[in-house]
Amino acid sequence: MTDTPARLLNLLSLLQTPREWPGSELAERLAVSPRTIRRDIDRLRDLGYPVEASKGAVGGYRLVAGTAMPPLLLDDEEAVAIAVGLRAGAGHAIEGIEEASVRALAKLEQVLPSRLRHRVSTLQNATIPLTRGDGATVAPQTLTALAGAVTGQERLRFGYRAGDGAESRRLVEPYRLVSTGRRWYLVAYDLGREDWRTFRVDRVSEPFPTGARFTPRELPAADAAQLLKNSLSRAQPEMELDVSFEAPAEFVVARLPGHLAPVATGPGSCRLRAHTTDSVEWTALWLAHVDAPFTIHAPDALLAYTRELATRLAAAGAEG
Repeated sequence: MTDTPARLLNLLSLLQTPREWPGSELAERLAVSPRTIRRDIDRLRDLGYPVEASKGAVGGYRLVAGTAMPPLLLDDEEAVAIAVGLRAGAGHAIEGIEEASVRALAKLEQVLPSRLRHRVSTLQNATIPLTRGDGATVAPQTLTALAGAVTGQERLRFGYRAGDGAESRRLVEPYRLVSTGRRWYLVAYDLGREDWRTFRVDRVSEPFPTGARFTPRELPAADAAQLLKNSLSRAQPEMELDVSFEAPAEFVVARLPGHLAPVATGPGSCRLRAHTTDSVEWTALWLAHVDAPFTIHAPDALLAYTRELATRLAAAGAEG
């Protein structure tokens, strides 16, 4: 790579991941000599980026927090605003916040001076986000730890609570973070099970990067999203929904999870045709939450359960 500005940007992007990079690995990634890497590190330091070097067989370079924000074209207020926004969005898996946003949060928090990091934590602790309630919350620190391990190709240990409540400790090779709009999942190779697994991030506790690097294995699917979809389909059969509402589409959209989007069929009506792996029980509750007349055209199982639920609720009301 002979283009110096482009090489410096690529080098900076690598250094902004939360890990230490051996000079030889950086040289290999950028297709230059170790001597060129040393010169480029000096250039970044001259620009104000706090690059720390450690010596020894396992030494290398890493970008650290300095006494002030490095020149990322952000002032303190902008840096705090971005960090707070990314934390709030990532922690609740808001639709549209994807893996790239979590990587950005990991990079930003890595170089935030302690005074700004304290302001970010104070602001977040003092606010309560209003969420749509369609997904479990995730600690931003957990997401950034997982994102760092994915990017740095570093083996990861963590505690995990399965759907039945069983607790276990896992050692994995993290591959990708995937957001479904309602939840975050980690796609990883589980070394204890010797197979690929998907983990709900809200059930992950105490993630600990081990420092051991790994070469990513070949994924048994087109991509991480497809592997997750296959895993969820095995856990919960996919259901095809067909529901019409006597309400404007924008009214219904605001009351349904992001992955369920009806299409307008008139000024005061809309129809939802979608596939979901949510349970019949959960879907029925969401339809009731819309607070508008609706008709279930399919599936029959959802129609039967909704009628049964209505009967139980009517009986409970009558007894009161």
